[in-house]
Formats: sequence, C-alpha cells, structure tokens
Amino acid sequence: MFKNIIHKKAIISPLLMLSAMWLGFLLQAMGFFTNCTGAIIPLLPEGLVGVVTSPLLHGNLEHIVGNSIPIAILMLLLYQFYPLVANKVFFLGWISTGLLLWILPPIDILTGDYMYTCTIGASGVVYVLAFFLFFSGVFKWNVKLLTISLLVVLYYGSLVWGMVPEELFYELPEPSKISWQAHLSGAIVGVILAYTFKQVGDKKKKYIWEFPNYYNEKDDKLWQEYKENHPEDFLDLPYKKNDDIWEHLEEIRKK
Repeated sequence: MFKNIIHKKAIISPLLMLSAMWLGFLLQAMGFFTNCTGAIIPLLPEGLVGVVTSPLLHGNLEHIVGNSIPIAILMLLLYQFYPLVANKVFFLGWISTGLLLWILPPIDILTGDYMYTCTIGASGVVYVLAFFLFFSGVFKWNVKLLTISLLVVLYYGSLVWGMVPEELFYELPEPSKISWQAHLSGAIVGVILAYTFKQVGDKKKKYIWEFPNYYNEKDDKLWQEYKENHPEDFLDLPYKKNDDIWEHLEEIRKK
C-alpha cells in the first residue's frame, strides 16, 4: 500500500527546518533575540516580525526538544504523502498561523484583562501539520491517507487539549506560558488547508460499478447469450451471428 521509497524532500525538508530551529536556539543562547525580540506580540506592529521568526525561537532546551520530534515526524509524513502541496501547506501554514495569532486579542480567559504576551516556538506549525494530515485524509477518504490520519490521532490526539487554556483545568500560581492561542490558530489553519487542497493529489478511488446508473452490456452474460441464440430479434441491428462450422461442412469437403 505504501511506496517503498522515501522521497528526498521528505528527508531534506525536516532536516532543514530542524537546523533552522536549532540555529535560532543557539543564537538565543549567544545573546541574540533577547526579551521579546523575534516573538509574536499580538496587535502591536513590532510583533509582526515574529510571524516569520517566532517558530525558530524557543524558551529552553525542553521546549525545543518537545517541538523538534513532532516537527520531524509530521514534516516527513507531509512531504512523503502530500508532495504536490507540501511546500504550500508548510509555508502558508507557518505564515497564516502567525498572522492569525497576531490579530487575536491577548485576553486573560478568566479575568478578561488584557495581557502583553510574547509568543515563540514551533508548536503552531506542529498543529498546522497534525490537523492538516488528519483532516486531509478524512476529506479525501483515501485508504492510504486515512491510515496516516489514524497514525496522527494515535500519536498526537492529545494535542486537542492544547487548544484550551490550562487555567480551565488547573489552579496555577501564575499565568500559563503555553500559548493555547497559537495552538488554536494552527489547528484552524490546518483544517482550512486540508479542505482547500482536498482535490489535489490522491483521492478516494471510485470504480465504475459504484456509480448508480452504471450498466455495461458486455458484463451481462445472460443478455449476450440471448443475443447469440435469438438473432432474429435483432434484425434491425447490425448484428452478425457467429458462423457454425457444421452448417458449412459439405462446402468444406468439396474444396
């Protein structure tokens, strides 16, 4: 069912992304991108640069490791099974998620107070990829792609809880540093992209006999036998009865 070969881009693309993420993390460790530099700051002009840079920046080692593994796996699946739209999904997802996050007002879900937030990390992109891979398989209803959807649900189904504030489930001493807005933005964009590209690439195979009005005369053996045995019923049709060699036996002998 699956191809035996792995596409070159399915290996190279995740490696390039991981290299960029770890380079960004290294630059942070060297003193670049301090404070909110390079982060998405909602509704503020200086925060727009983060639409491009924020997925390459992370708060600590645990943060970048936690994003590196799903990025590698989900990008491999994207470029292996959706090669025709992989670049569009990845880069449109990256930018669209950042823009959507930037326009969402940073309001405390419990108090309604405005919060000045700086968001970094590739988790928004992770959500784009996970939700695209799941819903694309569902929209296309293709056996191979549905299998990928099930794999995504099996390993990353818990991502759905990341789209709601932690404060709804736990009493926290301080506001959560996990950006549920970034996760929600990525999920929305992933679903939209899956629907947008549902007609591109592999789709469900629909065989001719699945169509409601399908009928092929050649498949009807009883009808074919009837035509053979009752040619007189088809005199008005350009029909030729099969020759019976026994009817021409005397002519053959004379020859």
